[in-house]
Amino acid sequence: MAVQTQSKKPVTGQHQVGALVVGGDHPGLAIVRSLGRRGIPVYVLDDKHCVSVYSRYATRVVRVRDLRDPQRTVDAVLETGLRYGLQDWVLFPTRDETVMAFSLYRDQLAEFYRVTTPDWESIQHVWDKTNTYRLAEKLGIPAPKTWSVQSKDELPFFYSKLPLAIKPAVKENFFYATGAKAWRVETREQLHERFDAAAQNIKLSEIMIQEIIPGDGDRQLSYCVFFREGRAHSSLTAKRLRQHPREFGRAASYVETADVPEIEELSQRFLQAINFYGIAEVEFKQDSRDGQYKLLDVNARAWGFHGLGQAVGVDFPYLMYADQLGYDVEPCRGRAGVGWLRLLTDTPVALMEMMRGHLTIGSYVQSIRRAKTESVFSWGDPLPSIAEFALLPYFLRNKLMNKKL
Repeated sequence: MAVQTQSKKPVTGQHQVGALVVGGDHPGLAIVRSLGRRGIPVYVLDDKHCVSVYSRYATRVVRVRDLRDPQRTVDAVLETGLRYGLQDWVLFPTRDETVMAFSLYRDQLAEFYRVTTPDWESIQHVWDKTNTYRLAEKLGIPAPKTWSVQSKDELPFFYSKLPLAIKPAVKENFFYATGAKAWRVETREQLHERFDAAAQNIKLSEIMIQEIIPGDGDRQLSYCVFFREGRAHSSLTAKRLRQHPREFGRAASYVETADVPEIEELSQRFLQAINFYGIAEVEFKQDSRDGQYKLLDVNARAWGFHGLGQAVGVDFPYLMYADQLGYDVEPCRGRAGVGWLRLLTDTPVALMEMMRGHLTIGSYVQSIRRAKTESVFSWGDPLPSIAEFALLPYFLRNKLMNKKL
């Protein structure tokens, strides 16, 4: 596999254990900064141009052709490790398909790297939402009513239950094809149209029809945790105050830490049941009809706003790195009321919210004041943010191309 590299500074401390981050978009950049600020060498592996290229904390950025296919991903990771002498370095995935690849080939990777991804016996419960919701029901964890449909002949059953959501059990193929996490369907015609469209992109067995939990991002919460030995070592809880799209947020644009102990117990119950190890984000939405917090998703990797942890004393990448090397790190818990902002996407989201009457100028200004960290901008490492705005047409074109693949 052809490998292109970009190195901005000589590698020092050749015997120091570093980290290989797979995926250099803003979640990967937050890992790079977390470890790089501590003098830990960090390599980034990506299959496209990424903002981490411009970070002063990235020791080297390696470009490969494909990180979508599991076997090619593993081959690229191992080839990069052999080429640059990264034996015993810590692996950090930032995408779901990378988590799946690392999990399936964990034994092979573990011969060379320190693998932070659990084996498939654990990951299968978060990779496929059919397994997620089945286990949640077994554990008594509330979740939206969800149905699997094998044929469009079954669709009339749902006419009386509209509006509903059509979503994938395995989000990778659906997301890259459509750019959406789910579709809302209001009418019988939409139900049939969206079902047919979903069937063109994913297997029928992966199509799920789900009830829509009322409310927007302000009712959607995340329990973010470093989990080891059957318990939460360090954690924070966050609320998605702004996201896009508004109802089925593909990504958060403004997130704020909160104090919601109810979802902590539910999350820990699930992670204990799958014998999980590592960092994870467990997503819930509070149902206004019965007040219950209902499980939506589990991300077994660095999620989009994990950099918020560094602003509240819960540095998830370093906690993982330190644990892999056997360092003692005191447990910590994030304080409430601190914000994380993704300016590039939050600006249009906030404007739209104000136009629709869902957000006041005063509330927006207050949220900006509470934002202590931005997804890409940093005074001590400004080039990634400058480059992101300068290369915005490239990144938009890249997203459009991904949808066509």
